[in-house]
Amino acid sequence: MNQATGRSNLMLLLSTLAFTISFAAWMVNGVLVTYLTNNGIFNWTPVQTGWLLGVPVLIGSVFRLPVGILTDKFGGKWLMIAVLLLSALPMYFLSWANSYGAFLLLSFAFGISGSSFAAGVAYVSLWYPKEKQGTALGIFGAGNAGAALTTLFAPSILTWLTDGNTVLEGWRDLPKLYAALLVLMAVIILLFAKNKTPGMVKSLGQRLLPLKELRVWRFGLYYFFVFGSFVALSQWLIPYYVNVYSLSIVSAGMMTTAFNLPAGLLRIVGGVLSDKVGARIVLYWVFGVSLVGLLFLLPPRVELQTPGQGIMAAKSGIVETITTTEIIIANETDPADKTTYTLLAAEQADIRFGIHHDTEGFQPMPSTAEWQKPQVRVGDRVSKGDLLAKGTTHIYFQANKWIFSVLVFLIGAMMGLGGAAVFKHISTYYPDEVGTVGGIVGVLGGLGGFFGPILFGYLLKATGVWTSCWALLFVIALVALIWMRFAIKDSMRIPSPPGPK
Repeated sequence: MNQATGRSNLMLLLSTLAFTISFAAWMVNGVLVTYLTNNGIFNWTPVQTGWLLGVPVLIGSVFRLPVGILTDKFGGKWLMIAVLLLSALPMYFLSWANSYGAFLLLSFAFGISGSSFAAGVAYVSLWYPKEKQGTALGIFGAGNAGAALTTLFAPSILTWLTDGNTVLEGWRDLPKLYAALLVLMAVIILLFAKNKTPGMVKSLGQRLLPLKELRVWRFGLYYFFVFGSFVALSQWLIPYYVNVYSLSIVSAGMMTTAFNLPAGLLRIVGGVLSDKVGARIVLYWVFGVSLVGLLFLLPPRVELQTPGQGIMAAKSGIVETITTTEIIIANETDPADKTTYTLLAAEQADIRFGIHHDTEGFQPMPSTAEWQKPQVRVGDRVSKGDLLAKGTTHIYFQANKWIFSVLVFLIGAMMGLGGAAVFKHISTYYPDEVGTVGGIVGVLGGLGGFFGPILFGYLLKATGVWTSCWALLFVIALVALIWMRFAIKDSMRIPSPPGPK
């Protein structure tokens, strides 16, 4: 392809719309499962919830490789239609589910909607010259915003379908609406899209050869973080906001939208930047800024009482008086010789038990309060160094939801930029195998979306701390950055193809 045309732009538009709707359907469990458990319709554990959030992502990720291969062979138009229709059927039957097993099985089935990405990447890249592919793939990748559409609108639609949460069985109409959108998009693709395939036909063995290259696995790790973690958080943040900040599911959906909407739209910016300054530079910034943001997200919202500074007797004597604010010790041999110790009373301490209150103010930094409780009684004989009052320190860290949301927004923006940069790498190194290599990398990256909610659920169960998810993502980003740095050092010693490493 030497230059982009009006038809190229139309195919990009149709592919982006199809991917957006597919992605919205792919992420529906994040809202739907949270709604069902919070309203007591199903009593699923955090681990079961994690599996329900993860299994659609698993199928969508695994099928990206065969879909990418089939797209190179048969063309993106037919594969996109097939994916849309095959995901619409189980999505419709999800409205009939009455058990965990049925919900899990149908979630596996409609998860194929996530594989539309591989079809779109291979298809879009054929319509644009190499120097424009980063931008085009960035625009196509903005279909990630489908996650934002689900988190923004699905909670409100559920409220409407259930008549203000009074007719809970109304939730069953939501999967039907998604199924109808998928079928409608398939019809639009059928009527208006033009098919196109690469000129060179390869055998299956030739298509899988990139699996032997370590570089492909490295790109997969990059995508595991920038895309897989994005998918995982697009679902996990809803129960996170509901449980940690006591938000309604509608409010949690809106806050989650603030994370995943820019992540989708900024893939366009990431594609443009990758074309102009190089994917390597973009990824350096992505991993670096993400690590800083994740570091600040690690401290949990917490109230803690710990032993504080107590009061010890400066000299021996008899306890004469104890009040809420002081302890008086009299000398045994000279009762007129008295020592007064001032207490910090619990009633006077600025204790902020704010986690369970909805009216807490803006507290960006941890707050502390100290008090002492007498350990002696009137008439007790004490010696020098004896403990008169035990100290207690109360520490409260609000983990303010607005500061939290800004940090999450920043990380989401970095993930959006990084997703486009990874596929700029692929189109540079594998211009004739974008579908296959993109499918492989998509599988590896998408597995992050599968394992993420499941691992988050297990970490939450093991630690009881919601911020354990940020610790896991911090480790993944750090490993990716270190591996990229070593790869760049190696590339300076060994000749490599032109383009970003």
